[in-house]
Amino acid sequence: MTQLEKVQQWVSDQELDAAYLSDPMTITYLTGFNSDPIERILALIVFPDQDPFLFAPALEVEAIKDTGWKYPVYGYLDHEHPFEMIANQVFKRNSNPKNWGIEKSQLTIDRLNSLTEQFPKAHFDMDVTELIQRLRLIKNQDEIEKLNEAGKWADFAFKTGFEAVKIGQTEQQVAAQLEYALKQHGIMQMSFETLIQAGAHAAEPHGATAANKITGDELILFDLGTVFEGYISDASRTVAVGKLNDKQADIYKVCLEAQLTAQAAAKPGLTAEQLDKIARDVITKAGYGDYFIHRLGHGMGMSEHEFPSIMEGNTMQLEPGMCFSIEPGIYIPGVAGVRIEDCVHITADGCLPFTHTPKELTYVG
Repeated sequence: MTQLEKVQQWVSDQELDAAYLSDPMTITYLTGFNSDPIERILALIVFPDQDPFLFAPALEVEAIKDTGWKYPVYGYLDHEHPFEMIANQVFKRNSNPKNWGIEKSQLTIDRLNSLTEQFPKAHFDMDVTELIQRLRLIKNQDEIEKLNEAGKWADFAFKTGFEAVKIGQTEQQVAAQLEYALKQHGIMQMSFETLIQAGAHAAEPHGATAANKITGDELILFDLGTVFEGYISDASRTVAVGKLNDKQADIYKVCLEAQLTAQAAAKPGLTAEQLDKIARDVITKAGYGDYFIHRLGHGMGMSEHEFPSIMEGNTMQLEPGMCFSIEPGIYIPGVAGVRIEDCVHITADGCLPFTHTPKELTYVG
């Protein structure tokens, strides 16, 4: 049974008349068609006992057919009313669709209102989000292979980026060099904006690569990932330029211990919150607990943040095929920031990482 057929079975089991799926990543996962429609409407309509159909901007219709999509696809022009057109196609299949499933975490109020206008007697109460999360949770061997390939190119990016570090260079210049090198090898897309932060700038865990110059005697945080055939990599390394002081060196040592300890412990049967605690306890014991200000990890696969969260309060047990990040961090404002991250997949008795760049403190520049 395909993943799309599993969704159709769920629609039937829940006694729904239809499901309206609108997250572009969900549509990619279920159909093989990848597109960001921006402000336009892209939707997959699934029925319990009839073929699904895709509804898309007219300019996407031929691309959808080229993917091998074997069910109907309907396009609309920019001046046309998309929800009215969707409704017309639905009514051809069901004259009175009352019970609908939707992705509540993705569908905007404005678009839900547009659906309600077309189906005023319908109820849009059933959330499909958890089902999609569960389907995407366990990766098959083909997905693992694509994630490994994306990881290989992340390792290449680290190597190139480390070689580009020079005192006087800006964070932006280093990022540009590693991304250019990837493009020369046909890797045209990053998982997210490459993050390079030098010195105290790295104490902002969600900061942005900037025009800050590398000055020496500091730590530099790299956080990056690449996309390979729709699957991503995501990894972080922190390297040193010049001579570190005792505080910088200690932060790195503790963060590395936390990451290595957690990665070695990850295996089936352990819960997400237990794994988070394993890393957090190392950092707390060393006196830096107040500076580890995010969860240990997040799911990954077709996007860099997927279900589940590896954090306190999540009692989900790890299972073979789950893929997620292990990324403890210590961020001391005005001093330094360190994050060390591998994404891994759970195996029968442990885990394996997708990236292999050494994690011992490396001096560059």
